[in-house]
Amino acid sequence: MRYRPLGSSSLNVSEICLGTMTFGEQNTEPEAHAQLDRAFARGVNFIDTAEMYPVPPNAETQGRTESYVGSWLVRQPRDRVILATKLTGPGRGFAWVRGGRLAIDAKGVAEAIEGSLKRLRTDYVDLYQIHWPDRYVPTFGKIHYDPSQERDSVPIDEQVAALGGLVRAGKVRYIGLSNETPWGVMEFLRAAREQGLPAVASIQNAYNLLNRTFEAGLSEITRQCNVPLIPYSPLGFGHLTGKYLDGGGPAAARLVRFPPFGQRYQKPNVESAVRSYTELARSRGMSPATLALAFVNSRWFVASTIIGATSIEQLEENIASADVTLDQETLEAIERIHLGNPNPAV
Repeated sequence: MRYRPLGSSSLNVSEICLGTMTFGEQNTEPEAHAQLDRAFARGVNFIDTAEMYPVPPNAETQGRTESYVGSWLVRQPRDRVILATKLTGPGRGFAWVRGGRLAIDAKGVAEAIEGSLKRLRTDYVDLYQIHWPDRYVPTFGKIHYDPSQERDSVPIDEQVAALGGLVRAGKVRYIGLSNETPWGVMEFLRAAREQGLPAVASIQNAYNLLNRTFEAGLSEITRQCNVPLIPYSPLGFGHLTGKYLDGGGPAAARLVRFPPFGQRYQKPNVESAVRSYTELARSRGMSPATLALAFVNSRWFVASTIIGATSIEQLEENIASADVTLDQETLEAIERIHLGNPNPAV
């Protein structure tokens, strides 16, 4: 396992990060602990979770993922684990999270971190991320900005001040963003600079062979401002394994059990792109999942790729992608497919 610096932070994260959103819904607590044990035995030192997990989100299970991670974390040397979690934002109707008061202001941030720390059974979080912006932006498969959807929101300067207070209090080491836009990242950087507070260390956005929009604007910010990507959904919610081709998918698969959850991928040209990438992978003697993950791992703007699994077998295959280097011929073939069918699942 190789390790990379996380932006301007002092953190060196494994190039594979274990995502946990299945813990508490598709995975039991013993299964979650088994995954964590196996990942750390393979050199993974980075875990990502969120206060709203597991998914699909609901009132009955909310917070269960952090609790499962916490019951494992309490048995580990804390300084060997880089722990990231995320603060739920407003605008998505999760009335059961913090009583529905989800503004990212001083009060909301304080309530959120205390709840997460209690569930995680730790005194601090290494990376605390805003799960999605407090303000309106098109997210989770929506791409067109609609000014009529704008809503009152907490000013970014105030959000930065609230999060900076957590850093000063020692409850958070570094701040990150998620599902953010180029304008938003630059505003957070500006506000931190003007207030003398720590700059954001990273951004967690979707990035995979079906959605490479990060490359269009945000990658320049990575280069110029040292805010690397922690990509989620590198397998496109499982589509890039090929298992959903022709309407397939095992009964236990996420999109078979929870069909509405994959709406971002229910778009024209997704299946044809997946078929092309699947055929390419098999022609190169590797699984479609390995091709998809190895591509994401290879991008210069990526700090650590978030993988998720519901079984140890899936976990092993995903971690093993870190040992795969795609040759130039394969990379060129990927580009040809992409140019013929660009970003079908943004």
